[in-house]
This record gives sequence, C-alpha cells and structure tokens, in this order.
Amino acid sequence: MKKIFTFLLITACSSVFAQDSLKSFNYARYSTTTTGMDVLGSWAIANIGIGSVGWAESKGGSNKYFYQMDALWNVANLGAAIIGYTGAQKDKNKQLTPAESLKAQQKMEKIFLINGGLDVAYIGAGIFLQHRGDIRNSDELRGYGKSIILQGAFLLLFDSSMYSAQRHNGNKLRSFLAKNPVTFDGRRVGIIYAME
Repeated sequence: MKKIFTFLLITACSSVFAQDSLKSFNYARYSTTTTGMDVLGSWAIANIGIGSVGWAESKGGSNKYFYQMDALWNVANLGAAIIGYTGAQKDKNKQLTPAESLKAQQKMEKIFLINGGLDVAYIGAGIFLQHRGDIRNSDELRGYGKSIILQGAFLLLFDSSMYSAQRHNGNKLRSFLAKNPVTFDGRRVGIIYAME
C-alpha cells in the first residue's frame, strides 16, 4: 500500500510539474503568434498609409498602380492580422491537455508552412504580371506586378520566420511530451504513448 501511495504521490507531483511546463509551451505558441500578428498588422498599416498617399499623389505610370495594389493588398493583411490576433487571445487562457497542445501546435506550424507556399505563388504571379506588362506596355500590369512581388517577398520572409519559431517551440514540446508521458489535469491521470 505504501508503494502504491508513494507511486501516486510521485506521479501527481511530476504531473503538476508537467502541467506547468505544458502551460509554458502553450504560452510560447501564443506569444509567438501575437508578436507575429503585431508585425503583420504594423506592416499592413504602414503599407495602407504609404500606398494611399502614393496612389493619391501619383501622376500616373506604374507607380500609381504599385501604390494602389500596396494599399489594397494590405487591407487583406490587416484583416488576417486581426483575425490571427483575436484567435490567439481567445485561446490564451485555455487549459489544454497534452494532446490538445500538440494538435494546436501542429495546426500553427501547418498554417505558416502552407502560407509560405502561397507566398511563393504570389511572387510568381507578380513576376508574370510584370512580364505581361512589359510585353503589352501596360503600366497597370507592371505596377501591380511589382507590388505583388514586394508583398509576396515580405510575406515569405514573415511566414518563414513564423514557421521557424513555431517549429522550434513544437520540437521542444514534442521532446517534452516524449520524456513526460504521465499527465494529470487536476481530475485525471493519463499516460501518453507514442505510436510511431
């Protein structure tokens, strides 16, 4: 009986430590996400302002369309930043199980990885538009193309950085879960077993 009690006490103590550590991994994911959304939102606001002024003051040529696309594109970026930030705020204080923490972490990694692929497509589309603008002597296509290349390049850098930061946190979380298979959420004790 003493051995069982001692085992349960050690398990509960190590599980409480594990839950605190799990909270720190979840907070790191939240913090990385909100910082990223602050950066994306700041980029968007600056581009909306500069693009709007440039568009209004442009005398024509490809610059007019460059600034126009910058302003319009970044309305979408600002919307994405707001949605990402509010989503992170909503999840900030949730008590996640190890499985839920891992699922949330993998979701964030996947989002930024997929976005990186889209960013490459944006850059390619911008190059195509700029090339078509040169062939057709179209200031509109050249301006739009240059703007999309710039925005795609920024987003590729942003999403790559976010993926790298989230992946780093995810690797630490996966390593932690592999070393701490016993969990306790205040009501239940469980053991995590990797099927790989």
